[in-house]
Amino acid sequence: MKVAITGKGGVGKTTLAAALALQLAERGWQVTAVDADPDANLGAALGFPPELVRDIVPLGAMRELVAERTGAQPGSMGGYFKLNPLVEDLPEKLGVVHRGVRLLVMGGLKKGGTGCICPENAVLRALTSHLVLRAHEAVILDMEAGIEHMTRGTGRGVDAFVVVVEPGGRSVGTAETIRDLAADLGIEKVWAVGSKVRGEEDREFLTQAMPWAEFLGMVPYDPAAMEADRERRALVDLPGPAQAAYAEILERLLSLQGKG
Repeated sequence: MKVAITGKGGVGKTTLAAALALQLAERGWQVTAVDADPDANLGAALGFPPELVRDIVPLGAMRELVAERTGAQPGSMGGYFKLNPLVEDLPEKLGVVHRGVRLLVMGGLKKGGTGCICPENAVLRALTSHLVLRAHEAVILDMEAGIEHMTRGTGRGVDAFVVVVEPGGRSVGTAETIRDLAADLGIEKVWAVGSKVRGEEDREFLTQAMPWAEFLGMVPYDPAAMEADRERRALVDLPGPAQAAYAEILERLLSLQGKG
């Protein structure tokens, strides 16, 4: 199963990505969780010990590796470099493993001028494509918030996009844009997950505002999310209304993917 989790910033996509990765690992899947968000928080959401996460060097910061694989120095623009560098050997060499989940951190490439093609981005895209297209395992990508990653094609080749959306107009608008851009990338499966849902009124708002969407489930607002964040624990480990919702979402996702 190869799924990218996306949505507007702050809607809970990282928490969902962590919950799916941990639940799959508990079922015996070989799981690679990819933190493709420059504001890297997936390790904390997975409950990884801080010292373990600190040991991870983001791929975007590996200057020698980027130069070796692309033939160009990181940060350079123009000139010639390999757009499809060799990356097949990297997943086992990078990242750390905890609770059966291998965590890879892509690192941020925030630069002036969106859409810039640079050597680092070439490596990130190639590695993402390798993981998504070739690895025989569950790959959960926690994508960059918003739509910038869509215009770079970072998630090209995934089985599906899961758009996390909270009851609000801006979040719904982002979800619609992601749906349209996913179609441009040839990704036909775009499912939705409602987040921070406080009751039936929120449910009705989302379903009526997004009649095109097939919802995997609705995650209720859970005060335990703040506790999990403070204690650097995975929300799925804490008792609360969200825990059951994540389990139901995974069951629905596996069923739709024909892996239930």
